[in-house]
Amino acid sequence: MNGPASTMRGWTLTLRVSALFALIACLVVTGLGWYLYGSVREALELRADQALTGRVEHFRNLMHDLYNVEQMEQRPALFESMMGNEQDVRIFRRRGEAPFIQSNPDHLVPPEMEPIPVGTPLSAADLFTTVRADGVRIRWVSALAEVGNGQGHADTVEIVAAYVMVQEADMLRSYRWRIAGAAAGAVLLTALLGFLLLRRGLRPLLEMSRRAAQITPDRLSMRLEQDGMPQELRRVAVSFNAMLDRLEAGYEHLSQFSGDLAHEIRTPINVLMGQSQVALGQRRTPEEYEQLLESNVEELQRISRIVENIMFLAQADHATLAVDCAALDLHEELGKIADYFEGIADERGMRFALEVGGSCHANLVMWRRAVSNLVINAVRYGKADSTVRIIARSDGNGSSIIVENRSDDATPHTMARMFDRFYRGDRSRSAYTESNGLGLAIVKAIMALHRGTATVECPQPGWIRFTLHFPPA
Repeated sequence: MNGPASTMRGWTLTLRVSALFALIACLVVTGLGWYLYGSVREALELRADQALTGRVEHFRNLMHDLYNVEQMEQRPALFESMMGNEQDVRIFRRRGEAPFIQSNPDHLVPPEMEPIPVGTPLSAADLFTTVRADGVRIRWVSALAEVGNGQGHADTVEIVAAYVMVQEADMLRSYRWRIAGAAAGAVLLTALLGFLLLRRGLRPLLEMSRRAAQITPDRLSMRLEQDGMPQELRRVAVSFNAMLDRLEAGYEHLSQFSGDLAHEIRTPINVLMGQSQVALGQRRTPEEYEQLLESNVEELQRISRIVENIMFLAQADHATLAVDCAALDLHEELGKIADYFEGIADERGMRFALEVGGSCHANLVMWRRAVSNLVINAVRYGKADSTVRIIARSDGNGSSIIVENRSDDATPHTMARMFDRFYRGDRSRSAYTESNGLGLAIVKAIMALHRGTATVECPQPGWIRFTLHFPPA
């Protein structure tokens, strides 16, 4: 079904807000008008009541000064001229008799009223209300008056008077039309001015929309304009630009990751293809085929390690790995790692220096993998004939594993990218090594799963330091 809500959905924001402004203006003006209308109506009724009771009291005083009723009958015009409107009702009669003075142009029928006794002042509570056929209100009152000044026999006369609110009805009718006109004018004026102001005020939003439409994967460097924007839209532009910065960084990271992945896999595949083609160029001995198969197995293992590392990083990025942590004896575990890599270190004339103390709360398998990656990285890229320092500390804030070695590659540029996937220094990029550039990226992923941190710094010239901080249990 198509209702007002579904109709407004097709409107622009400017039209919606303009319509709401017009509706609010209509409600406010109409409400204020009806409040003023009610106040004017009460004031007019109060004035009519005061006029009616005042005239009746005047009649009572005037009749008290007369000698008898005959004087009233002889001068009826005196009493007929003392009412306000021509439609007003004036009836004078003795109790139970026909009126001896009567002015009732519209032949109005008085309601049943109990006359106010002589000597009792009149008030608005003593009045009765009826409504004429055309909707005009009529205020009635009935009061007794004493004729004579105490000389002889005094007569009692009933005064029935009514005030027909014709002028007040005309005034209220005119006022209602003015209220309706003011409400209509307020709606039109507010809608027009609101539309013009909103159209001008929303120009920055339209500019943002046009600028955002120009952003494509090939133009991710474009940003929304922030200078000159209203404060509310400036906050939106800042947040949107920050989101674009993250998207651009992620897109560049993904593009670089794809290129590095292709490079890493292409190398062993080319080796496999080259060796196999050379072997198939002529007949070989069984020993040569066996050597070929051994070499191919090594390359396949290299590809398998790359795939395994990529799968681990993908799972770590999506937090699909469950980390079961336990207390680890740092002295025992670091001793095992140093013993394991001691042979590789000896080949380069390197040795380990351990300063170990305390314990660590972590997953044993992941902890060994992260620390082993740092140690093999130090052995592989550190200076030959140098010392690799392995330091372990623990306190109430958690535990830290520090691996230091001498290196000439500790520059701000290289350290900023060392935890990136497939990143290796320029010298190692061109050299064929067992490294695939994922070791430090795996270290960072493992620390993220442990809610810890992995950092790299240059404590002094010629040295590089990696620090793993594990939070407390």
